[in-house]
Amino acid sequence: MTGRWVLHFDMDAFFASVEQLTRPTLRGRPVLVGGLGGRGVVAGASYEARVFGARSAMPMQQARRLVGVTAVVLPPRGVVYGVASRRVFDTVRTMVPVLEQLSFDEAFGEPPELAGASAEQVERFCAQLRTRIREETGLTASVGAGSGKQIAKIASDLAKPDGIRVVRRDEERALLAGLPVRRLWGIGPVAEEKLHRLGIDTIGAFAALTEAEAADILGGTVGPALHRLARGIDERPVTENSPAKQISAESTFAEDLTTLEQVRDAVGRIGEHAHARLRKDGRGARTVTVKIRRSDMSVLTRSATLPSATTDAATLLATARRLLLDPRDVGPIRLVGVGFSGLSEVQQESLFPDLELLAEEVSSTRLPPTVGKPTETAPSWRIGDDVSHPEYGHGWVQGAGHGVMTVRFETRGTGPGPARTLPADDPRITRANPVDSLDWPEYVAGLQALA
Repeated sequence: MTGRWVLHFDMDAFFASVEQLTRPTLRGRPVLVGGLGGRGVVAGASYEARVFGARSAMPMQQARRLVGVTAVVLPPRGVVYGVASRRVFDTVRTMVPVLEQLSFDEAFGEPPELAGASAEQVERFCAQLRTRIREETGLTASVGAGSGKQIAKIASDLAKPDGIRVVRRDEERALLAGLPVRRLWGIGPVAEEKLHRLGIDTIGAFAALTEAEAADILGGTVGPALHRLARGIDERPVTENSPAKQISAESTFAEDLTTLEQVRDAVGRIGEHAHARLRKDGRGARTVTVKIRRSDMSVLTRSATLPSATTDAATLLATARRLLLDPRDVGPIRLVGVGFSGLSEVQQESLFPDLELLAEEVSSTRLPPTVGKPTETAPSWRIGDDVSHPEYGHGWVQGAGHGVMTVRFETRGTGPGPARTLPADDPRITRANPVDSLDWPEYVAGLQALA
């Protein structure tokens, strides 16, 4: 294993970078991607926004205050990120055949041709790969390289943004030694607290323990494994992941839920957690399932299948809420789960989420399905919506209100485009597929042919 080189690829500020790629006017501007409501969370921040202190997982209101009036806030477009991710890693696979993809913006690889290579040869390989990604997609990646996954991941973090970091064998121990112990793969808050109580704050301090001491602190299985990583010994292979068939989240409550309001609140929180996993996965879901376990331990499940796969949070969570059962009808509820299945990499963003509950399959121990009637009112225009105009082409909504809307007509291929102010009810404006903003018609057609 001494001659192996593992690479870690990490796309730079991926969500925000895709927005800047497909909406060229935003290049060089502080972009925040995430929920627009009062409880919204930042899903991605451009480097221009990060200099103000904005970051992923931060409350959107806090990020907006930090960045100020120059912030551009957009809702996530999961379908666009999914297609962009697919093309990035299709490009990577031309040079690195086997990838262990962690999410749709990062992956490990271990190119066979680099076995036994010098650090200089590895750096040239990484430079060539990054150039190919940029030329093929217009996006930037940071690449780290080391003797195993642990070092490669740390190296790519050091390479950001838009760089390469190759860690030589004789550098590894010194690099690890000075890092906080939390940076070690597998050290979570509980393990970190145990180590801190013993005065072990760095990876180097943890590595200085004996294997028996590590086992005493963190357990007989986990402790020795983490101790090996702390000493730079990482023989974990790079292997292809089998894609999950379902993504879900569930929670058991300390006290049974007895009102519909309690269940609705629980489904919202659990559904948001499941959606965050879905967004990280990079695929869209076509089927939504709600699971409840009653106080007598019996389980009821209800599911609804949409016309097409989507990552749109509003659509998926609204569908989950439609499937709720009232504790007054079924009895006290001790567990609630939300699952997404029918996963697909080729998705259509929700155009009319209130009309999408078209089919439902219900399995239940007692109750028949009940589904509310959908409304027929299309949603109003919001900032970030993709639209099309017969004369101006593809664009996105920059602002809307008081009966008018401002649309910036541009795509990746057009470069920065003009802004037009139009009546909000202009019949020439129609909703567009967000994927069209990538302007990769041949690539997208190929994906659809494979679907």
